Amino acid sequence: MTKVIDFQTDPSKYRHWKVDYDGPIAWLSMDVDEKGGLFDGYELKLNSYDLGVDIELADVVQRMRFEHPEVKVVVMKSAKDKVFCAGANIRMLGGAAHSHKVNFCKFTNETRNTFESALADSGQNYICAVKGACAGGGYELALACNHIMLTDDSTSSVALPEVPLLAVLPGTGGLTRVTDKRKVRRDLADVFCSIEEGVRGKRAVQWRLVDEVFPNSTFDESVVERAKEFAEKSDKADVAKGIDLTPIERSFAEDGVTYSTVEVALNREENRATVTIKGPDADAPADMDAFVTEGAATWMLRCARELDDAILHLRNNEKELGLIEFQTQGDPEKVIEHEALLLANKDHWLANEVLQYWKRVLKRVDMTSRSLVAIVEHGSCFAGPLAELLWSVDRSYMMLEEFDGDNRPLATVTMSEGNFGTYPMSNDLTRLETRFLGTPEQVEKLKSSIGEALEADAAEELGLVTYAYDDIDWEDEVRLFMEERASFSPDAMTGMEANLRFAGPETMETRIFGRLTAWQNWIFQRPNAVGPEGALQRYGTGVRGKYDMERV
Repeated sequence: MTKVIDFQTDPSKYRHWKVDYDGPIAWLSMDVDEKGGLFDGYELKLNSYDLGVDIELADVVQRMRFEHPEVKVVVMKSAKDKVFCAGANIRMLGGAAHSHKVNFCKFTNETRNTFESALADSGQNYICAVKGACAGGGYELALACNHIMLTDDSTSSVALPEVPLLAVLPGTGGLTRVTDKRKVRRDLADVFCSIEEGVRGKRAVQWRLVDEVFPNSTFDESVVERAKEFAEKSDKADVAKGIDLTPIERSFAEDGVTYSTVEVALNREENRATVTIKGPDADAPADMDAFVTEGAATWMLRCARELDDAILHLRNNEKELGLIEFQTQGDPEKVIEHEALLLANKDHWLANEVLQYWKRVLKRVDMTSRSLVAIVEHGSCFAGPLAELLWSVDRSYMMLEEFDGDNRPLATVTMSEGNFGTYPMSNDLTRLETRFLGTPEQVEKLKSSIGEALEADAAEELGLVTYAYDDIDWEDEVRLFMEERASFSPDAMTGMEANLRFAGPETMETRIFGRLTAWQNWIFQRPNAVGPEGALQRYGTGVRGKYDMERV
């Protein structure tokens, strides 16, 4: 039986990371348990990591924002001697299925992006203190931090050795961040990415690979000084106490997963999953004090956490379900009320964190390599943040007028102010701006309908849904779409959808994911890397990989 990967953890279960909180500074130490691999068959030596290590890191970063908002600076370092991080575990990569490698790198990218954006989104500044070898994915951890400090000794260096050693490429944004973020000169980047031993000391500063280098004798002291300096200069508001991210309530069955606000139904016969989101059944908290008191139980945060977990579960544990169908049920006015409290209090730390989290969850939906469809039935609540799903999916179908025997309220779509800037995509545009890239005046026109419950004919005319069908055509049209989608090649669907979802300008984030998709789905399946005589299989044997030298 295939192992189910669980993305929920908490500090009492950590095996690979340690966190020490000291007022505005948090010390995040990587101390990977060699025996703590997610699967059998490899040891996580030299602070190498697998998906399990990253699941813990994602939890750390999330709790840093919600449970420790007093933190202004996070120092990432190693707890082991003479090694910072050796990167993704090579034995794990060599033995893993291609699908696992892709999902592993995608989740790792999303985790890197989350702490990289923590300064802009949450006022938490990440410093990386590199002592010892920092190679491959280890250097990618450092690159996602905002400031890199390196000790100057014979064992400490930064490196991206994937090309010469493994015949693959850095999998979590390394090449892109070297050129786009750190703006390393192209020829120097070419040298850097072609050598196994990496770059040390002052040369690493000269090539812009790190920000500062210090003698070993003063390194620890210099890191403390820099962390204090950044904390003092921070304009993040002081917050005395965060909220507890209590465990998510969920139950698993053979045919689905049930949460308090999300229901996942699995239809393996037809290769699809239905994700139904339930709107709030109670009024929004009266004010932000009440919201803080309610904490993780409040609908806006609870729903985001549960939807996030559901998407990760489907990605990693139900890989043959190629179509995800989004539905909602509930009162759209209540959804708008719950979101409105946060939008009106964006300067409150917790309101900001919940809205930023919704932004990340919706990006996770965008990046999910499944066909996505929204089914807007009567009684639905596609409003505010849930309306974003209509523009995340590849197509949407909406019920038009009354249906015989259906006593639910007519299907509507309700836009809020949040749909016009609060939840940008990876291309830094809103989903509406991306949807109407060729007619930007339409976005301005839509603002006049904020707060209006738009029925199907109006929603279709405004371009907010793909199709609206009445009682006569509904069942056949939706069924034909489902059957057609199931008949197409999953590979072709993944390629087509990834190309169509991200219109508009390129950003560092879209380049990271776009390049990742391109190289992983080619290089990571080539015999030069993963074949029986490929570099990944021969690594550590003393024999170099045998390459087919044809360039294609």
